[in-house]
Amino acid sequence: MSKPTENALIKRGLSKKLAEKVASSYTISELEKTTYKKLEKEFGKKDADKIMKAVGREKEIPKEKKEKKKEKKTKKEAKKKIEMSLKEKIQKILDEKKEYLPAVVIEEIAEKVERRNLVGKLERVVEKAIEEYNRNLMDPYEACGMVAAQSIGEPGTQMTMRTFHYAGVAEINVTLGLPRLIEIVDARKVPSTPMMTVHLEGVCKVNRDKAKEVANKIEMTRLINVAEVYTDINNMKVVIKPSEKAMERKDIGMDDLLKAVKKLSKVKIKEVGGDIEITPEEGNENYRELRRISEDVKNIKIKGIDGIKRAIIRREGEEYVIYTEGSNFKEVLKLEGVDTTRTITNDIQAIYEVLGIEAARNAIINEAYNTLQEQGLNVDIRHIMLVADLMTSTGTIRPIGRQGVSGEKSSVIARAAFEITVDHLLGASRRGESDDLRGVAENIIVGQPIKLGTGSVELAIDVKKLSKMKKVKK
Repeated sequence: MSKPTENALIKRGLSKKLAEKVASSYTISELEKTTYKKLEKEFGKKDADKIMKAVGREKEIPKEKKEKKKEKKTKKEAKKKIEMSLKEKIQKILDEKKEYLPAVVIEEIAEKVERRNLVGKLERVVEKAIEEYNRNLMDPYEACGMVAAQSIGEPGTQMTMRTFHYAGVAEINVTLGLPRLIEIVDARKVPSTPMMTVHLEGVCKVNRDKAKEVANKIEMTRLINVAEVYTDINNMKVVIKPSEKAMERKDIGMDDLLKAVKKLSKVKIKEVGGDIEITPEEGNENYRELRRISEDVKNIKIKGIDGIKRAIIRREGEEYVIYTEGSNFKEVLKLEGVDTTRTITNDIQAIYEVLGIEAARNAIINEAYNTLQEQGLNVDIRHIMLVADLMTSTGTIRPIGRQGVSGEKSSVIARAAFEITVDHLLGASRRGESDDLRGVAENIIVGQPIKLGTGSVELAIDVKKLSKMKKVKK
């Protein structure tokens, strides 16, 4: 058996048992030439697939299958061409009728018309789509903000205070329900229970051992997690007794322990029979110093990412996913084996700092929508989108409150109506501010019709023309 071949195969994602078995019969160069059928006969279909993948080869496809694949590809291309021509036809109908539909809707119509063979009824389908689209458009001067506020606020009153529960991962606590919704609209800097869902890529997502390696790199490991620490007062020393099982589980060696302990200042370090002894410097040997060293030793960080207390691996379908208690989005994305396109966190501020304001807007929509859905409350996503747009329109995340959206209104009366009334009115009078009474709250306060809906249109009657018309009628 070739040990280098075995190690090479393990590095390429094979299990130790299978790598041993393969290395006893083949070298890497031989594996690159061996036929798939031979490997299948010797190791079985499942293992033969793994071996082929490890040596970077594709499974040999029979001629019939190749032809079928080619046929399938041709059909797919033909379907794409039909869809493209359908899109053009739909656009032509829209131009003739001087109507508009978004590109996504046009794509969906083209796909469904082709799938259900409705090409002959295309014009009727487009007409129906236009009708539905226009019905869902907002009317001019519609009080969209009020509708959105009412649509979110009313179900919000029915939300429970069931805070700690996470469907699927019982070991991790996460804030849900009303407290989480308040947290989102308040744009809190740090969520009360930060967590991450880390998706993996390549070998890591299918190999549990590799996924465990990534989880160990993510999870913060302190010395107290892998060793016993006790204080020997008689001999004035702190003794570290490593636990072999814990160290093996966390993939930590003795060198890692010594390296971490050497960061301590004003101490002498000595390795005695597998234990590590730490004594204070000469002239500093007292009980208080010993206690300080003991506490510092327990909190020494050996490996992992700051802020992540725990990492739990779960199998979901065909792949492994890591759930973390605590969040450090920026650092986790740097790790090898982490799928940066699918990894998510519930820390919206972290998303804003790492990925920008558009990603933060989408995170606000998803988090708020999922929080309401989890409680069985169906709120149209467009209301939540409006709130998210308002919170992120300036390029930063603003809370809906006196520190953000409501506190930054141009109207003095509207600001005063929300909170700290006297302070707002005094400040405005000192600065000599004026109010144009354009909003809702300020017009209600002064007893005027609000500039929305029918109140947005002003009609005047010309009495002279009216009297002339009356005379003509007579």
